[in-house]
Amino acid sequence: MENPLRIIAVGILCLSLLSGPSAGSEPNDAGTDSPTVKAAVIVCKGMIDDGLFKSIQRRTQMALDQDVKYLIYEIQTYGGLVQSADDISKYFILDIGKKAHTVAYVTTEAISAGAMISVSCQDIIMLENTTIGDCAPIMLGGKLEGVEREKTESFIRAVFMRASEANGYPAALLKAMVTMQIKVYGIRNLQTGEYEFFEDERLPDDPNVYDIEKKELIVKDDELLTLTASQAFEYGIARAQVKDRAGALDFLAKRDNVTFAGEPMLLETNWSEEMVRWLNSPAVMAVLVMLAMLGVYIEFNTPGLGLPGLAAVICFVIIIGSKYLVGMANWVEVLLFAVGILLLLVEIFVLPGFGVAGFSGIACIFVGLFGMLVKNPPGEFPWPQDAIAWSDLTSGIVALCLGIVGFAILAWLITKYLPKTENEFLSGLFLVPAALGQTSAAHVSMTTPPERERRSVKVGDAGRVVLTLRPTGKARFGDAMVDVVAEAEFLDKGTKVEIIQIRGNRVVVKAVEEQS
Repeated sequence: MENPLRIIAVGILCLSLLSGPSAGSEPNDAGTDSPTVKAAVIVCKGMIDDGLFKSIQRRTQMALDQDVKYLIYEIQTYGGLVQSADDISKYFILDIGKKAHTVAYVTTEAISAGAMISVSCQDIIMLENTTIGDCAPIMLGGKLEGVEREKTESFIRAVFMRASEANGYPAALLKAMVTMQIKVYGIRNLQTGEYEFFEDERLPDDPNVYDIEKKELIVKDDELLTLTASQAFEYGIARAQVKDRAGALDFLAKRDNVTFAGEPMLLETNWSEEMVRWLNSPAVMAVLVMLAMLGVYIEFNTPGLGLPGLAAVICFVIIIGSKYLVGMANWVEVLLFAVGILLLLVEIFVLPGFGVAGFSGIACIFVGLFGMLVKNPPGEFPWPQDAIAWSDLTSGIVALCLGIVGFAILAWLITKYLPKTENEFLSGLFLVPAALGQTSAAHVSMTTPPERERRSVKVGDAGRVVLTLRPTGKARFGDAMVDVVAEAEFLDKGTKVEIIQIRGNRVVVKAVEEQS
């Protein structure tokens, strides 16, 4: 018989060995041995456009350079450009999703294109009482119907299906965010106990697998799906609904058994990115186009080069520069626009008449501007390749048209009312002809030899062009040099002209035939 003390010792040893691992497993359950990772919060708010896409790329790369493993995109948007949203979606799924864990944290709303970029993240976490959905396409200044609507919707549905396959969101519900004609039911799977979602024409028919009798209508066929945070969580689109950002981090930490290293990095857009986005908005772009055209118009109707021309140049530089910074204008399109401007200047100030250089310049300007409305590589002709690109091009054209309409209205108002103002500076800013038949003499802007006094000129006086009129320039009447403008034509140096109208210190002339 063995020694009782030896038996007791062996028993104590066995108990200690058994209890040791059990006691040691508690820290693992508590997460103290979980990996420590970094997180970054990237704020995405306002209109979704190419400027936001470039900003997201920059800030995401900054986070990855700091070895961040969780990228939390804070979403607060009513939507924007579909093409830009698709670029962001592909960036999240095809690129960043392979390098880090992407999370869409909806803080107010993720509507339209905002829903598109949210479902492109691997997780969606929503603040309580926020919303997501409603991604039907619309067209600025127009209406999508028939085949055009279906072409656009089919593209957007494909984007949502790509996100559903990549991140495990209910496909039927995502499609219902895009198209109104889709009716969706929720049916409980008897084997798993979870609800699954089916379109009306794809309902399951096996009563042993699905509780078909108790199917629940989730989306009617005459509505677009928009969900609150609680509904999105119930239907499996949101992984969680939380009270604040800390709650979102706690959820991720517990679910993935990770520990976040301190507070996450907060990366917001900088002032220059916000300015570029603002400049590229349709309303601001329309105003810039209007001011640029107005500056050119006033400059061509006043002698010399002055403030209106400088304002036009500044507006054109802002338009082209902002398009270049967001990737809409490549170097070929910028070069074409610059060449067009140079050709027009050569035609106006160097060559007589209006010919090949002028028409070529106008063509280059229009091709350059058109190309800046379509995203394309430098080696490809700027032509929309799909319905979404056509939609974005249409929005850009609408902005240009609004600018042109605004220019036409302002030009008419300036022509009609500005010369009548009592302010001498404003009345002299723009040239408007007086009534025909004016015969009274008037002092005008002229240059005379030092020994001669200023003299008056009147309607009917004849002289010769000294500085080519395009349509403004100078003409000599006797010993006086007068700033004049030609009547709807360009006149070469040496052309005989006659004063036909005088308004204030502005003189309008027309060419007259030489006496034989």
